[in-house]
Amino acid sequence: MPLLDLDRRLLLKAGTLGLAALATPGVAAILTARGFTHGVASGEPSGSSVLLWTRYAAAGDTTLRAEVARDQAFTQVVSGGEVVASPSHDCCAKITVDGLEPNSWYFFRFIAPDGTTSATGRTRTLPTADCARFGIGLFSCSNLPYGWFNAYRHAAARQDLDLLVHVGDYIYEYGPGTYPEVPVPGRHLAPDHEILTLADYRLRYAAYRADPDLQLLHQRFPVLAQWDDHELANDAWKDGAENHQSESEGSWAARKAIAERVYREWMPVSDTPYNSFQIGSLATLFRPETRVTGRVEQLDLGKAMLANGPADVARSLATFRDGAWQDPQRTVMGMKQEQWLNEGIRASAKAGTRWQVLAQQIVMGPLKAPAQLADLVTADVPAKARQALTAIAAAAKLGLPYNMDSWDGYPAARERLLRASREAEANLVVLSGDSHNAWGQNLSLEGAPVGVEYAGHSVTSPGFETYLPGTDPKLLARAIQEANAGLSLCDTSRRGYVSLELTNETVRGTWHFMESVTTRGDTRASDESRSVAWGTRRFAEA
Repeated sequence: MPLLDLDRRLLLKAGTLGLAALATPGVAAILTARGFTHGVASGEPSGSSVLLWTRYAAAGDTTLRAEVARDQAFTQVVSGGEVVASPSHDCCAKITVDGLEPNSWYFFRFIAPDGTTSATGRTRTLPTADCARFGIGLFSCSNLPYGWFNAYRHAAARQDLDLLVHVGDYIYEYGPGTYPEVPVPGRHLAPDHEILTLADYRLRYAAYRADPDLQLLHQRFPVLAQWDDHELANDAWKDGAENHQSESEGSWAARKAIAERVYREWMPVSDTPYNSFQIGSLATLFRPETRVTGRVEQLDLGKAMLANGPADVARSLATFRDGAWQDPQRTVMGMKQEQWLNEGIRASAKAGTRWQVLAQQIVMGPLKAPAQLADLVTADVPAKARQALTAIAAAAKLGLPYNMDSWDGYPAARERLLRASREAEANLVVLSGDSHNAWGQNLSLEGAPVGVEYAGHSVTSPGFETYLPGTDPKLLARAIQEANAGLSLCDTSRRGYVSLELTNETVRGTWHFMESVTTRGDTRASDESRSVAWGTRRFAEA
């Protein structure tokens, strides 16, 4: 990015950030760049349209021309339009182009008034009729200071994917030294503090989107994206977050509004909070919002354990298990969205669509800690982590899960969703993220199979290996699988992404494990796959 003279607007922005931020590697370049600064992106395709995104930095409003062509040389331009890149939207510009043919690849670009052009992007429309196969990439949890986006780099080079799904934690809100304490060399955050203000959130996205592997991924594929919690603040819910303190950080409503605004500025998404996408007769892909639209506050397992004092943990947990934990009023999505999703699943199955794919943020299948987890805690585990691991092992003995931020913390809401799917005779395929670990789950209701879950591991964020550094990951995975009857696959220590191939008869999902995230590269260490045949609603034996 070229370094140009700072104008008045950028000086004001730098003042909002603090002059110290300009010393952070890369920040000055981000703030002073002009023209097309962050490549191109596309998203939310239909059978005849797609949303296009770019960023053009200038002192004032700039009208850009978008072009869509069949060929990379743009000799066959078939659609386009004009869109304004305005400083009021951080110079980000989005336009939905239509009149396109279904199930087709296109090239697109933006042209500035002075004739300069953006990078050339590639995108595609969805099929509207029969479709023999369709490839989907699943990503989540890309914490920049934890390492390089090697999963993005690997996926960007593939020729067998048609659509990418990012189910959240696209950015993280923490400041340096928090998570992680020490960044991977060359992976520095901007701004140099936890993000709270409009300028903060914008600069954090600008820093992430400056990553060349992330830019390439957006340049080559359309993306369906939805935020999780870290695009706002850790463990968010509709009226607050674990990592938001109103007494020192202002109102949650203001921070949430800022975070949502900037997400919509910087991402190739519309303003619709949740929606669905039809992939011909092959699949309906639902993209709900499970974080802040209707989610009630997470339960606190630690507090529940001590409700009757430290001497009577068992009674406290039993009361919690039989009471608050199963409260039917507790909801992840809100009742309005639950109704929308249940009706959508029913309509999709009734229309003869083969697969009902639910791309959402948090792990759906039940996960209990193994009873022997406390025995796996070694001396090198920090005291706080040791205490937490021992507590969740105790909860597991009473049938309680360990993660109240996932669907496990809302069992009545999960049951309503699975029951609706079963009654619709749907073939449910759930895509998830958030946990940083890889899970392949058979979803069931009252002992009957309902569907499967491909829960993706993270792009960079660490998993169980952080909390049990002295434990053999294979031993831990085996113990977790033994404790959870529906668990077909478990990996607790490696990073990467998931790819899925949908056909009329099967869905095959593969977890790709990257060799490393501490150095840049696209080498895979290994893959592991699971398949589900249409009508069986459970994974075939591995």
